[in-house]
Amino acid sequence: MTSVAATRCSEPPGLSASASPGARTGSPRQRLQKLLAVPGHDPCRVNDLLLLRPDADDQTAAGPKEESGNRHVVFFHGDIQNFEEEMALQPEGAQWLSWSLEQVALTLGRRFPDRHVWVVRAGRMYLHKFSSFCNFVESNMFGAPEHSPYSPDSGAFLHLRALLSHGMERANLPNPLRPQDGADGLPAGFSLAVVGFSKGCVVLNQMVYELAGARADLQMCRFVEGVSDMYWLDGGHPGGSETWVTNKRLLKELAASGVSVHAHVTPYEVRDPMRSWVGREHGHFIRTLEEFGARPHKNLHFEDEPPSIENHFRVIQEF
Repeated sequence: MTSVAATRCSEPPGLSASASPGARTGSPRQRLQKLLAVPGHDPCRVNDLLLLRPDADDQTAAGPKEESGNRHVVFFHGDIQNFEEEMALQPEGAQWLSWSLEQVALTLGRRFPDRHVWVVRAGRMYLHKFSSFCNFVESNMFGAPEHSPYSPDSGAFLHLRALLSHGMERANLPNPLRPQDGADGLPAGFSLAVVGFSKGCVVLNQMVYELAGARADLQMCRFVEGVSDMYWLDGGHPGGSETWVTNKRLLKELAASGVSVHAHVTPYEVRDPMRSWVGREHGHFIRTLEEFGARPHKNLHFEDEPPSIENHFRVIQEF
């Protein structure tokens, strides 16, 4: 598709690179840490992060410290979602405060209690509403993506690895990722689950486009091997196609990668008569993976309820 007013992302105005020490124990709110303007592979491409540390008791129960401490979940949000204080200032955002990035981090902490939960704020929020993950995939101002193959100089995997590396250093986590893989590989016990909701699924789709090239790159392959699960939660974006990956060659690579694929949808996206291609692409995504021997975990939530934005958000709680 053709991008409209495609731009590079820059640091969001009014935010500075700062972080407060995160507590290792205590209430979930006390374990939540905001990390502003964290750079990726390109220092000019930054994202704000929220980090929810696992409860120390949950980590101890998960296994040896050096292994349990390197289990991570990364979440990419949808439109409207932002930090609480920013959503509260916007009439359209204030009504959805229960789905702020902070609340989502806490929800994911209950879903993955023994892992570090990272919420990545989009590099651009056009009109305080439209999320654009243009640091991960070339996108227009409304967040519609232009997917491309793997490049050793840019892209979703490269930016994510560097973002996590710098985020771990900023948060003073022990044994952080290094920006480059090298011969020594990853920290012991490293694993990563990637979760995209609504617009955030464009990042997962870009990873699928990059998968073959990233697995063949000696500097990136070990990081890619650390990705255990990918969760698509009711994916959608304003483009007229490619809401779900449908290219058979790309899906064959995903099926062969060993990554556990999870696809959770609601009628709001896959049964919208005005965007009928979304449901068709979702069906093609699932069927093609199954043809190549994968066993994607799939679920249509709220099937017997009218499509609604509320249920669209609720999939974050239900998956």
